[in-house]
Amino acid sequence: MQQIRFVKEPKPINVSHDTYRRECCYTSGVHIPFDDFVGILESMSHDTKLYFEFHNPGKQIARGTYLNGHAGLAKSIVNYYQNTKDMNVKSVIGQDFYVKIV
Repeated sequence: MQQIRFVKEPKPINVSHDTYRRECCYTSGVHIPFDDFVGILESMSHDTKLYFEFHNPGKQIARGTYLNGHAGLAKSIVNYYQNTKDMNVKSVIGQDFYVKIV
């Protein structure tokens, strides 16, 4: 069974940001199992989900997908793992990061 994993990249990972029409470069990432990410999306508030969609318009939620992180998503990740798995994953807050669904 896969678990959440935090990654420091030796070279930046580029993730397209179609709203801004550019590539975002990240050296920090979090790899999240598909089922957990679906749970994170389901637990998001309406406003956070809108902001998530703004940063990741039309991106498929599937294994292998890279997503742009943002503060609201970071808080949703922390809350999900704290409330459903009793895990402290606060290290994701306050960083520019990407998400890879695994």
